[in-house]
Amino acid sequence: MSTTAVTYQAPVSLPELFSLLAPAPGADPPRLLAGGSDLIVQTRAGRIKPGPIVDLKRVPDLVGISRDGPGWRIRAATPCAVIGEHAELRAEWPGVVEAATLIGSKQVQGRGSLGGNLCNASPAADSVPALIAAGATVVVGSAGPGGAVGLRELPVEAVAVAPGRTCLARGEVVLALRLPERGPRAADAYLRLIPRTEMDIAVAGCGVSLQLDVQGVIVAARVALGAVAPTALLVPAAADALIGSALDTTALGKLEAAARAACRPIDDKRSTAKYRIHVAGVLARRAATEAYQRALRRSAQEQRS
Repeated sequence: MSTTAVTYQAPVSLPELFSLLAPAPGADPPRLLAGGSDLIVQTRAGRIKPGPIVDLKRVPDLVGISRDGPGWRIRAATPCAVIGEHAELRAEWPGVVEAATLIGSKQVQGRGSLGGNLCNASPAADSVPALIAAGATVVVGSAGPGGAVGLRELPVEAVAVAPGRTCLARGEVVLALRLPERGPRAADAYLRLIPRTEMDIAVAGCGVSLQLDVQGVIVAARVALGAVAPTALLVPAAADALIGSALDTTALGKLEAAARAACRPIDDKRSTAKYRIHVAGVLARRAATEAYQRALRRSAQEQRS
């Protein structure tokens, strides 16, 4: 059996990383290793061609969680296990942290990252609907003149353009994900349905983020769906169904209808399209209810402090 040599490199700085992303004309572009849970499987299955592999884990600027003004910066190669253990981040963005800790097994979470989960561009990626609902943005870097790093920022929902494809140009790297300031009386939630009890790919997923006024009325909302279209979807009509309500039965019914209307699913071995559409509405209702209850609890805590 013939084998193909694979070049592995592990840069320790952004300048070194960008120098490795500029191969000679005609050469295979390098594959970025942000965790490897998708890259290794796809390579072994023959879905992608082996080539130069550049490991991002040793670049200090790509690993870690920190405050970013009033919001948060999660560096792109930060392991999901680290995200799951960050108590302050979980308190402000429980839905985002929930989604990160649903990716694979505990072993996978020790390597897997939100940057890798996003750039793999799977429609069923667990972290993406939660990040979209949170209003997260992506900081993308590329080599600039004189060794500088060129930066651009875009919404998470703009990254994937088709299954397995992103909008990133050759030589660009996701450096970090930014979460905005968590307003008062606000919370989020992420839920999914999988065929098995754990470590499976979602049939459908839904992230919801809400903010309430002092009377408990929803004044801002974002709703996102996963695994029901070629890319994860931001669903403004679903958010509009919630705004101005205290999450009553009428609002929940409109939310379900809007979520189902946005779906463009396929039949595959995990589910029929019809079932995915049904489940999307159910998950939207349940995720909105959980986010609302969390926002009420957070409001009560804020009043006591």
